[in-house]
Amino acid sequence: MTEDRNDDLTNNQNEPQETITRVTGMYKDWFLDYASYVILERAVPAIEDGFKPVQRRIMHSMKDLDDGRYNKVANIVGHTMQYHPHGDASIADAMVQIGQKDLLIDTQGNWGNILTGDRAAASRYIEARISKFGLDVVFNPKITEWQASYDGRRKEPVNLPVMFPLLLAQGGEGIAVGLSTKILPHNFIELIDASVKHLQGKRFTLLPDFPTAGIADFSNYNDGLRGGKVRVRSKISQLDKNTLVITELPFGTTTSSLIDSILKANEKGKIKVKKIEDNTAAEVEILVHLPSGLSPDKTIDALYAFTSCESSISPLGCVIEDNKPLFIGVSEMLRRSTDNTVQLLKQELEIKLGEFEEQWHFASLERIFIENRIYRDIEEEETWDGVISAIDKGLKPHIKHLKRAITTDDITRLTEIRIKRISKFDIDKAQQKIDALEEQIAEVKHHLEHLIDYAIAYFTRLKKEYGEGRERKTEIRIFDDVDATKVIIRNTKLYVNREEGFVGTSLRRDEYVGDCSDIDDIIVFTKAGKMMVTKVDSKTFIGKDIIHVAVFKKKDKRTIYNMIYKDGSKGPSYIKRFAVTSVTRDREYDLTNGNKGSVCLYFSANPNGEAEVVSINLRQAGSIKKLKWDLDFSDILIKGRASKGNLVTKYPIKRVELKEKGVSTLKPRKIWFDDTVQRLNVDGRGELIGEFRGEDKLLIINQSGIVKTVTPEVTMHFDDDMIVMEKWEPKKPISAVYYNGEKELYYVKRFLIEQEGKEESFISEHPNSQLEIVSTDWKPMAEIVFAKERGKDRKDNLEINLEEFIDIKGLTAQGNQLTKEKVNQINLLDPLPYEANEAVHADDLEVVDEQDVSKSNANNQDQDSTVDKSNSNEDDDKDGEGQTTLF
Repeated sequence: MTEDRNDDLTNNQNEPQETITRVTGMYKDWFLDYASYVILERAVPAIEDGFKPVQRRIMHSMKDLDDGRYNKVANIVGHTMQYHPHGDASIADAMVQIGQKDLLIDTQGNWGNILTGDRAAASRYIEARISKFGLDVVFNPKITEWQASYDGRRKEPVNLPVMFPLLLAQGGEGIAVGLSTKILPHNFIELIDASVKHLQGKRFTLLPDFPTAGIADFSNYNDGLRGGKVRVRSKISQLDKNTLVITELPFGTTTSSLIDSILKANEKGKIKVKKIEDNTAAEVEILVHLPSGLSPDKTIDALYAFTSCESSISPLGCVIEDNKPLFIGVSEMLRRSTDNTVQLLKQELEIKLGEFEEQWHFASLERIFIENRIYRDIEEEETWDGVISAIDKGLKPHIKHLKRAITTDDITRLTEIRIKRISKFDIDKAQQKIDALEEQIAEVKHHLEHLIDYAIAYFTRLKKEYGEGRERKTEIRIFDDVDATKVIIRNTKLYVNREEGFVGTSLRRDEYVGDCSDIDDIIVFTKAGKMMVTKVDSKTFIGKDIIHVAVFKKKDKRTIYNMIYKDGSKGPSYIKRFAVTSVTRDREYDLTNGNKGSVCLYFSANPNGEAEVVSINLRQAGSIKKLKWDLDFSDILIKGRASKGNLVTKYPIKRVELKEKGVSTLKPRKIWFDDTVQRLNVDGRGELIGEFRGEDKLLIINQSGIVKTVTPEVTMHFDDDMIVMEKWEPKKPISAVYYNGEKELYYVKRFLIEQEGKEESFISEHPNSQLEIVSTDWKPMAEIVFAKERGKDRKDNLEINLEEFIDIKGLTAQGNQLTKEKVNQINLLDPLPYEANEAVHADDLEVVDEQDVSKSNANNQDQDSTVDKSNSNEDDDKDGEGQTTLF
């Protein structure tokens, strides 16, 4: 027993001893105190004036030092330290941020650059003073509530009487303990307009406006509340066919960070860039040089998809109200700020009214005192009380019109009037002063009675005096999502080992399939009738005997797969056509009827729904009369991949041979133009341009006199000066009236486009030349409005049939002179009626419609031609199985 106890003691001594420390009190007292301090005193702005404590103390210190001249920032920082119990670096950084917003501080020197990210010079080298706007809207000691500074030596404002939605104008960002805030900056003029609308009882909408300009999509802004999102993009345009220029930045980025992100994307192979030049000075200019043969439109989308040219900002409206954090939207912030401004204006008016009434009261007393010579009544008084009593007695008969009782202080002020002033007293001037004060009192009372009108006039004055040059910088636009798989550069090569069933980028000794990217999916079909979609990898096993592999395009309804398979080892053969628009990645799909021994006899992938003709060759067996016949895939409806298909034959097939390549059985693709996002689409958004086949082109004419034809693609970008975009008809002439800058005359020309895909100018190259009107109508009409010449009557307007005025000539021809008279304006009128002969396309006769019924194979007289229904047990991820047409 004793030995057991000793063993226990020995074991206890060898084990590590645990020490339990209870931190409940520390957490409650210390951590919460620290969190509250950071939230209230450092990171989050107050809703009353829109300032964080350090910003408020900086502005108060600048007002202390203000004498109209610039002060060294270092001096201002040192003075602010009397109010702010932190180091000089944090104060200097906060002051630079205020100065860069160009609203409250008038800066001098190098204050950094928000475009390039360059820091400001040291605080001893730069200077500042309060701007006129800051003096106007931020300070008024008479209506400011004061408190003791941290050391009790001085007084500082609890909140500054800001009479403007300053927080929304400047924006605010901060990270506290347990919460954060991110209020985006808004436009100065739009804030004032919204304040006026609020005062008028009207609805308003607020959207951010960024100092870096750029383009932004605010469709999910959510009024600046948690959960909202703003997408911002840089402004990218095409300088020439091999150069892009970035002229505006997305908010939150700089030219340096933007260029770094482009270089990283280039290193990873997501985009291809030849060279980048940063010419940014006062305005952004980043030139992105592209390798020859690379699409600028596709590169623009790639820049948005893979670099900082597009970023997402999550706003979070959090402010301090009554020493508590408050989560609030920007609309409510503006309402509260506007209402607070109205109350501050009321306080100002009430103080002014009190001051004017006090001045009127004393001016009236002074006139009574001097005009009635009451000062003589104190000559024989020997005591101060006697003097006060004598004056009070002398005033009583004359004070019935006064608005308040006379106090001892009033009488004391009367005794302080100098003899010189009494001797030079002018009754008329005194009365004029009293009348002027009465007018001012009446005016202030009128403002108080019509306080909302007064506040509206106040905001209108701010807009008039300080709104110049503060127009919106950020363009509002709705963005189309950029599909990264469509714009990424194919930066790697895909290989396949068909026999062993491997696909990947590392199989360099095997068969080359094509280029792909590391974010692509690939679709693979095997001879056993199996299909799989998987992500590109170095080496992936799919299944033996691969018959087709390609990069998979999700939601691709125009790629149609034609297939003939044998059902089981001894079963009949079936034919089917299908599309694959969506699948589950890495899941194996059986395209046959699912019986063991099924094999694919024929397979083709057709990017535009082509339907070929094949020859069926049967094996000699029994009493088969017809061993060979042709089968046209265009007779087969397009169904889902899970459909069984149409019966080809119940006899064994020896081989299937391609006899004739087919044409597309799909309808021409309808293309729309969405003016909101300036993009083409096939989703029915915007204005229908037309139905396009593979060879059809799009005609584009710009205001600068540039014409070109292009193959329509949904990734295309369009210039801002585009004035014509329509389906191109090669035989339809283009009519134009332009001003020839060299000859200073107007010319008319009609021409056809001779070279497809080439960008050409059809007006003269003189810098003063400009396009007046352009028309693609068959019989266009124009109206000339002549200018009135001095001493002559204005000539009547002239209508011209442009088709009769000039014949069709070459694109580079100068054209015919329109008139020698002075022209005021040229208008395009409604064209004359014309019926164009419409050509019938073979494709129109081959369209597979939803209402078509599958045709039986006329040549296959020995077999039934039945259409089997799709498997009913197919999973939910099948891509619209059962549909018979894709467009």
